[in-house]
Amino acid sequence: MQKRQFLNTVACAALALTAGNALAQDKFKIGLILPMTGPFASTGKQIEAAARLYMAQNGATVAGKKVELIVKDDTSAPDVTKRIAQELVVNDKVQVLAGFGLTPLALATAPLATQSKTPMVVMAAATSSITQASPFVVRTSFTLPQAAVAIADWAPNNGIRKAVTLVSDYGPGIDAEKFFKDRFTFNGGQVVDSLRVPMRNPDFAPFLQKVRDLKPDAVYVFVPSGAGAALMKQFAERGMDKAGIRLIGTGDITDDDILNSMGDVAMGVVTSHHYSTSHASALNKKFVAAFEKANPGMRPNFMAVGGYDGMRVIYEAAKATKGAGGEPLLNAMKGQIFESPRGPMFIDAQTRDVVHNIYIRKVERVNGQLYNQEFATLTDVKDPGKAK
Repeated sequence: MQKRQFLNTVACAALALTAGNALAQDKFKIGLILPMTGPFASTGKQIEAAARLYMAQNGATVAGKKVELIVKDDTSAPDVTKRIAQELVVNDKVQVLAGFGLTPLALATAPLATQSKTPMVVMAAATSSITQASPFVVRTSFTLPQAAVAIADWAPNNGIRKAVTLVSDYGPGIDAEKFFKDRFTFNGGQVVDSLRVPMRNPDFAPFLQKVRDLKPDAVYVFVPSGAGAALMKQFAERGMDKAGIRLIGTGDITDDDILNSMGDVAMGVVTSHHYSTSHASALNKKFVAAFEKANPGMRPNFMAVGGYDGMRVIYEAAKATKGAGGEPLLNAMKGQIFESPRGPMFIDAQTRDVVHNIYIRKVERVNGQLYNQEFATLTDVKDPGKAK
C-alpha cells in the first residue's frame, strides 16, 4: 500500500511538472528592463510604447506561443538592473532580455546573459563596446561613434574650423568626444578644449560659460536623451547663439519627443543621427501615425524606433527557431536585413551590432512644429569603434 501511494505521488508530481513545462513552453517571454521612473523615464516610456505598438500590429503570438512582455523598472541603477535580470532569467524563465536605457545598465547585465545563454537585445544604450561585453548581446539602437563621425565630417566643410566638445561624463559621452575629436582634427579642424559634465543632476551653466570665453566656431554636444532641453535653455540664457557660437552634436540633443518644448533656440541646430520623426518614408509615416494614435501627446523618438526594431528582431528570430531560446535564438537574430522606420538596416552577423543610415539634420519649423529635417544621408554606416 505504501509503495503504491509513493508511486502515485511520484506520478502526480511528474504529471504536474510536465503540465507546468508544457504551460511554460506555451509562452514566449520577453523581459523588458527599462528606466520607467527618474531622470531617464522618457527613454523607458518611449521604448515600452513602441514595443507594445509592435505587438498590437503583429499579434500577441509568435511560433504558436503567446508572447508575454514583462516590463520592469530599474530606476537607472545598475545593481537594480542586474538583480531584475537575474529574477527574470531564474524565476520567470524569459527567452530574451531587452531594453537597457543606459550603458552602465547594459554592462551590468552582460555577464548574466553570457552565463545563462540568454539573448540580450539592447534597444537604447549606445557605447561602442557593449556588444563586446557578451557574445549574447544584439543591438538595435545605434552607437555614438556612428553619429559622431558623421557630424565631424560635415562641420569643417560648413564653416566650423574651431570647436569645443561638451559631453556627459560616461561611456557614450566619452565615445562621442573621442570619435568627433579624432575625425574633426583629421579633417583639419581644431578642438580647443574638451569638457565633461557630471551625468547626474548636471548644471551646464559653468561649462557653457567656459565655452563662451573660448569663442569657438561651434560647441559639439552629447547629452543623454531627455537632457537636451535643459542644455538648450542654458545655451540661450548665456546668449551663445547671439555670440556667434553654433551648436552641433548628435541627435540626442534635439530629441524629437521634447523638441517642440525647446522653442526658437533650437532652430537651425545641426545634428547627425539615425532617426527623425520626419523621416520621409511611407513606413515611417505609418509608424508615426500609429504611435501617436496609441500614445496621445507623445511623438516617437530614436528610443522608440530602437524598441520597435528590437521587437521585430525578436519576433523574426522566434519564428525561425519555432519559439526556442538560447543560442539558436541568438543566431537567428544575426544577419537580419529589413526596412525600419529609420530606413534600411541590418544586424551585422559578426559584431551583432546595427548597421544603418546616418542623416545630417537641421531643426526647422514645419506646419507650426519643430522637426529634425534630414538634408544629407550617409548609407550603411557600421560602428567606427569596431572598424578594422
